Amino acid sequence: MSVSISRTDPELLAAARGDAPADLVLTGGRVVNVFTRELVEADIAITGGRIAGVGSYADAKERVDVSGSYLAPGLIDAHMHIESTMMTPPEFVRAAAPHGTTGVVLDPHEIANVLGVPGIRYLMEAAEDLPMDIMFMVSSCVPSSPLETAGATLHAEDLAPLFDDERVMGLAEMMNFPGAAFGDAEVLKKIRQGLESGRVDGHCPGMTGHMLQAYCASGVSSDHECTSAAEALEKMRCGMRVYIREGSAARNLEALIECVSPANAHLFSFCTDDRHPADLIADGHINNCLREAVARGLDPLLALAMGSLHPAEHYRRDDLGAIAPGRFADLMVLDDLKEFRPRQVYFRGALIAENGSMRAELPAGDALAAPARGETVRIDPGLSGDSLRVAAPAADVQIRVIEMLPGQIVTGEIVDRPREDQGALVSDVSKDILKMAVIERHRGSGAVGLGFVRGFAMQRGAIASTVGHDAHNLICVGTNDEDMVIAARALARCGGGQSVVIDGEEVALLELPIAGLISDAPGDRVAKEQQALLVGARKTGCPIEDPFMPLSFLALPVIPKLKLTDLGLVDVNEFAVVGLEATR
Repeated sequence: MSVSISRTDPELLAAARGDAPADLVLTGGRVVNVFTRELVEADIAITGGRIAGVGSYADAKERVDVSGSYLAPGLIDAHMHIESTMMTPPEFVRAAAPHGTTGVVLDPHEIANVLGVPGIRYLMEAAEDLPMDIMFMVSSCVPSSPLETAGATLHAEDLAPLFDDERVMGLAEMMNFPGAAFGDAEVLKKIRQGLESGRVDGHCPGMTGHMLQAYCASGVSSDHECTSAAEALEKMRCGMRVYIREGSAARNLEALIECVSPANAHLFSFCTDDRHPADLIADGHINNCLREAVARGLDPLLALAMGSLHPAEHYRRDDLGAIAPGRFADLMVLDDLKEFRPRQVYFRGALIAENGSMRAELPAGDALAAPARGETVRIDPGLSGDSLRVAAPAADVQIRVIEMLPGQIVTGEIVDRPREDQGALVSDVSKDILKMAVIERHRGSGAVGLGFVRGFAMQRGAIASTVGHDAHNLICVGTNDEDMVIAARALARCGGGQSVVIDGEEVALLELPIAGLISDAPGDRVAKEQQALLVGARKTGCPIEDPFMPLSFLALPVIPKLKLTDLGLVDVNEFAVVGLEATR
């Protein structure tokens, strides 16, 4: 990536005055001004990677006619985990930049939960010198809670050196919202680090009342977990920035877009949080959020401001997010303001993507050696059907069952009793109650959390994954114990990934050897392998388009209501491990 000149460089100022030729002038287009939310017919003069001016500029070393097009600032994802794309940073840029993304704010806590600080450092090094502003928030909760076993534990002193990197914008989502609200000393130490460095992002699903007031008072200033307009409004009234999340797992745009108005829009941005490779390549990134928002009635210019200027302002990046003098020349050329499919994408004034394809040179995904590649899945070699056995309680006792909710990562809780066989509770296809197991995979402890889930509607077979937010232990769900064991062993053998097993046969396997989360293969290949995996998953009878996405969140003990970790069934509202048997 070329180095841009400074805002105070005389060369930039001379071009802005019109006293010297600009490096490049884009002429004839309609410029989207995200400050005033209006279209302005003007030239854009670019010098040294920055915008010199917006107006009438005749003198240029190069002129490009973009007549009839819209010129809009490059898009910024306010919060995402690059690990969920299953791609290395270069491959992510190759996939996302053609969709108009020129900036992302990353929380690397997925890889941090497996590899600790070396995992974070790996992503930071792999993100250097790429044609995208890749900003980082330092992961605040590794592990996310004491209700799971992660591969690492990061205290405030472990995080301190990471804040020295100029790409760090602050502290990532503070998932320990009880710790923040009740003033836990270690949590507050991390929040202070974040405030000294920049912002502290939040994570407080369903939080309300005095607890929300205390959480915000601690210094947390954003949240991406809102699922209703009422929740968003209460958080905005506390001064919070609300990120409308439209990813591959949680899709909250439809529920939240109704509360966006010209009066409060400055408090809204878009984020994907988690975006899977096939969705990213086929449907897009933040431009997909804009497309969905406009289709639901949001003004296109307001949508563009939410996708560019607003996140830049929140993270105090006044060099990004708008087409204006002195800002970096990161922009996209659009044919319309409905589909938001860029014809061209510029980064620092250089054309990096055109007609959906990357033009800039990028390193290969495996250019940087990953730590512990293929060595992070350590399960008990003696894992068998007996390891997954759930003894049946008395005949009149029912159990807690996790209830999956379509398009959400929050879950419900139902009380029922699955089928019994030879003194053990087993999957009950007739009731859509399937056995689920979370197997500790970082230390080979042999710990297995067992429970049941409704919502997959599988008729046969099993699926398994080492992508299990946030500790990323090995998760599997299936109609029978034998297939579940085979699926788990397949992932241990290849160093992590996702698998489908039916009637004892490995039907599909996606290998993710970097921390059990990421492939270092080319992005398009990862997307194709994921598609093959999903085809295999459909053979189980599961109607969910991508069952691995909701599966990956069923072990996250900081999202209500009922979850399963390697330590057992977790009632998130009570913040405690609970028994399988229902007490009501």
